[in-house]
Amino acid sequence: MNKTQLLLGEACALSSAYRVQTRGFTLLEVLIAVAIFSVISMASFSIFQTVLSSDSVSKARTERINELQRGFLIIERDLLQIARRSVRLQGEAPLDSFLHTNNERYSSYEQGLGFVRHGWTNPGLLLPRSEMQAVVYQLNDNVLQRVHFNFVDAVVGEAPKVRPLISQVEKVDFEFYDGKKWQNTLQENSLPTAIAIELDTQDYGVIRRQFLVAGDQLPTQDDDDE
Repeated sequence: MNKTQLLLGEACALSSAYRVQTRGFTLLEVLIAVAIFSVISMASFSIFQTVLSSDSVSKARTERINELQRGFLIIERDLLQIARRSVRLQGEAPLDSFLHTNNERYSSYEQGLGFVRHGWTNPGLLLPRSEMQAVVYQLNDNVLQRVHFNFVDAVVGEAPKVRPLISQVEKVDFEFYDGKKWQNTLQENSLPTAIAIELDTQDYGVIRRQFLVAGDQLPTQDDDDE
C-alpha cells in the first residue's frame, strides 16, 4: 500500500466518524420535543388567562363597591339636609307633605322619595337660584337615580337633571322612624328622626342603610301631662 492509498483510507475513516458524530434528531425525538413545548405553552397560557380573569373580576367588584359607597354618601348628604318645606310643581298648589313617596305628581315612577334639601352651594347667590334644592330618588330600569330641578318650585316645562347612582337594583323601599317605631308612611307636615333605604340588588341581595335626619321633636312625658 503506497502512501497515497494510506492517506485516502485515513480520510474516509475521519469522514465516517464525523458523520456519526453530527447525526441529526430522529422523528421521535422531534415529536417528544414538540409535545413538551405544547404542554408548557398550554400551562403558561392557562396561568396567564387565570390572572387576567382574576384581575377583571377584582376590578369589577372594586368598581361596584365604589358605586355603592358613592351612591350612599350622596343619599346621606341629601337626607342630612332635609328642609321643612314643601314644593310647588308646574305652577300648581304646594304639595301637602315635606316627604313624598310614590307621588305621581312628583315622580313618574312608583318607587321613589322626594323632598327639599338645604345646602346647595351658591356662594353670594351668584347663580339665579336659591340654596335649596328639590330632590327625587327614583328607581328606573333597575337603576336608582337622583333627580333634581334647578328651582325649588319647578316651572312649567322645566326638564329635571337625572344622575344614575346605583345599578342592578330590583326594588327599593323607604321606611321612617318617628322616635318610637319604623313605619312606611308619615303624617303630613312632619319629618322623621331617621330614614331607612333598603335596596334589593342583583349581586349583593338586600342592602339596608339607615340615616339620621333633623326630624320633629317628640313631645315629652311632661308635655303630655300638661
